[in-house]
Amino acid sequence: MEYVNLGKSGLKVSRICLGTMTYGSPQWRPWVIEEAEGRPIIQRAVELGINFFDTADMYSNGLSEEILGRALREVTRREQVIIATKVYFPMGEGPNQRGLSRLHILQAVEDSLRRLGTDYIDLYQIHRYDPDTPIEETLEALHDLVKSGKVRYIGASSMYAWQFARCLYLADLHGWTRFVSMQNHYNLVYREEEREMLPLCRAEGVGVIPWSPLARGFLTGTRQKQDYGATLRAQTDDYAHSMYYRESDFDVVARVVELAERLDITPAQVSLAWLLHQPGVTAPIVGASKMRHLEEAVAAVSIQLSAEDRAYLEEPYQPHPVLGHT
Repeated sequence: MEYVNLGKSGLKVSRICLGTMTYGSPQWRPWVIEEAEGRPIIQRAVELGINFFDTADMYSNGLSEEILGRALREVTRREQVIIATKVYFPMGEGPNQRGLSRLHILQAVEDSLRRLGTDYIDLYQIHRYDPDTPIEETLEALHDLVKSGKVRYIGASSMYAWQFARCLYLADLHGWTRFVSMQNHYNLVYREEEREMLPLCRAEGVGVIPWSPLARGFLTGTRQKQDYGATLRAQTDDYAHSMYYRESDFDVVARVVELAERLDITPAQVSLAWLLHQPGVTAPIVGASKMRHLEEAVAAVSIQLSAEDRAYLEEPYQPHPVLGHT
């Protein structure tokens, strides 16, 4: 495993981050696997050198955080791993149990700490931009969490580049803690982030940790135009159905599959290797419901794609509307 700094911070993270939305309760999403199946994958990730784990309070309504916390306590020491979680989405019926108000952030972080079974969160991220709360209120609350020791670093997730630039500007203006990372939607079939967000992150020294690096499985080459595919995830993932499955998306996947066959690796490895070659990308966040998914992702770190290979994969891409900000 390779380790790199998260942006210009001093935090060292593995080049693959294990995302844990997959582990929790199938009652939350039909394709989610339960703790008994997910825990061995988390353990194997530690064995393979992954030190970076991402979750969120809303995944399986908090159960994902509990599973991750229990698993890591069993297989490693707290100081050996980087735990990232997120806040924004509803965690109850009340109007103040969501969003990025000071009230909700301060309550949410306590709940996440309790579920994770830890005294501090390494990377606390805003899951989305909250148009209903002044961003100054959010930034100051996050700064206070860092100063209290409950949070070490802060990060952000999908939003418009102008919104993120404003966050960075206001943090500098007021002397508040700066975001060190951007968790955005970026993969071979969704590259709109290359227009503004990625150049902004490179210029500002912000690490990029893309979510959905395999387009929720679309880039594995197993999805079908007619019936979405054979797996439960393919058939029931309405979020993926709303974002992908355009004609040009299938054209990109065809090239991924062709190059994978030529290089004798898997389509998933081609897609991850391409992402790892992109300037400014720190660590794709990979979900794994089977052990081989994890093993393939780790192996992708050492795969080298030529400039010609990357251009071949990129050529069929067609512009998309903005996807993933809500």
